[in-house]
Formats: sequence, structure tokens, C-alpha cells
Amino acid sequence: MTLSAAVDGRLGVAKTFKLYVGGAFPRSESGRSYPVADAKGRLLAHVALGSRKDVRDAVSAARSAFGGWSGATAYNRGQVLYRVAEMLQSRHDAFVDDVVAAEGITRKRAGTSVDAAIDRWVWYAGWTDKLSSVLGSVNPVAGPFVNWSTPEATGVVGVLAPRSSSLLGLVDVLAPVLATGSTAVVVASESRPLPAVGLAEVLATSDVPGGVANILTGRTAELAPWLAAHAEVQGLDLAGAPEELAAELERTAAGTVKRVLPRPAAEADHTRVPGTARLRAWTEIKTVWHPVGR
Repeated sequence: MTLSAAVDGRLGVAKTFKLYVGGAFPRSESGRSYPVADAKGRLLAHVALGSRKDVRDAVSAARSAFGGWSGATAYNRGQVLYRVAEMLQSRHDAFVDDVVAAEGITRKRAGTSVDAAIDRWVWYAGWTDKLSSVLGSVNPVAGPFVNWSTPEATGVVGVLAPRSSSLLGLVDVLAPVLATGSTAVVVASESRPLPAVGLAEVLATSDVPGGVANILTGRTAELAPWLAAHAEVQGLDLAGAPEELAAELERTAAGTVKRVLPRPAAEADHTRVPGTARLRAWTEIKTVWHPVGR
């Protein structure tokens, strides 16, 4: 929990930081926590230190939620994700505080980053009902058949959040997963988890169904291997993987034939408007043949 600060002669109410799994806020089953410091090394909070059992619980929640989320209309998913952006906007100042503390930047720069994160969420929300037109097609074939291809959600995607851009980077890797109709298990930035915890509270109070997005805090090196090896995880985004661990995670993921987005060679520039690469990554193209009779 956070340290209690004196407010008007009284102690403030310390906040307890938990995991976000299945739409609820459980403590880690291990009962452990770890300290999080600000950019100047001062203690900010103690957050839950997730375990491999927490990873299994999160994957189970994401798997249970996948059918309903991927089966919803693209328009409805877009409405739900837009509501998340509305909630982010309503908590703008609180996220600015979290980003300032996490990254040690000025409030002006933090405000710009939070604005970009909100805009980015709206941008991805707008893609939900356009993916079929952009990625799908009707294919010319020889013979009395009609052939068309349509995108479908990949499934459960494990996401290692970037360590540098604490909120905008997280939105960049989580929003496209949800926009495609996939569900997510996110391992938050180990050193800068508080914006992710704040985002979990936004998800919980918006219209996102429980289990669609699950956020774990803890040691990336401890949680990532179990996420990579889990047979019910169909995709893995290594955006925030430690350099020394990335290759081993790719090899582990290959054991269950996952789609893997490798760790970028250089730190990503999250201020740039992304293309459709991550949207394409978490969709599978299904092709249907149908006979045409006379």
C-alpha cells in the first residue's frame, strides 16, 4: 500500500494495490508485495507481487471471456472501448500524477503523454468495425465457387508492457488486442506499475466485461515464462521483455505454437501514431469456399 501522507493535519487513507483478474481485484495468492519507487528513488507504494498461480487464474479468466468478447459485434466492441477513453479522460489529472511519479518528467510532458494515451485508445476503438473491410476480401477463383476471407480474433494474448512509457506504451500494446476481439493478460511494467493499476480501475468501472483484460503486477522474469509456456495462450507480445530473457521466451512460446511479436531492437517511439501492425498480428484470416449452383 502507499504511504499515508498528512492532509490538513490528518493522515490520508493509504491505497492498497491489487491485481486485476476476471473483473475483480484479488490479492496475489502468494500474499507477497514489492516496493515501487518514484524517479528519485522515494517509496511510492507496495504493489502485489504476482505468482505463477495468478498467471494461471488470469489466463483462465481471459479464456472464459473470449467467446463473448470475440462474438460481440465489432460496432459494440468499439462502443465499449470508446467508453474506456471517456473514463480515462475523466481521470486525466490522476494519471498525470502517476506518470510524473513513475517517469520523473514535468507535468506538462506527462499531460501530453496522457492526452496521447487517450487519443490512442479512441484511435484503436475506431478500428473495430473497419478491420473486416481492410483485412478481408472477396477472392476471384476459377470454377463455380465464391471465396471470401475474413479476419477473426486470435484468442488469449499475453502482453509484456513496455518499461519506458508507463501509460502510453501500455495502451499501445493492450488496445489493439482488445480491438481485434482477443482477450489479454498483461504483465505491467515492473518498475512503473502504478499507471497500469490505474488503468485497471478504469477498465473495471467501464463497460469492458470481466476477464477481457487482466493486469498483473510483479517480476517480469518470474511471470513471463509461465505466460509464454501456457497452452491456452495463443499470442505473446514481448514489447517489455528484458533483453536477456526475450530469446528464451520465444523458444518457450514455440512449444505451444504461439504467434509472437518479438522484442523491438530499439525502444519504440510511442508518440508516433501506430500503423495496423498490431491489429494484424492478433487476427487470423479465415477463408470460406461456397459452391455457386446454376
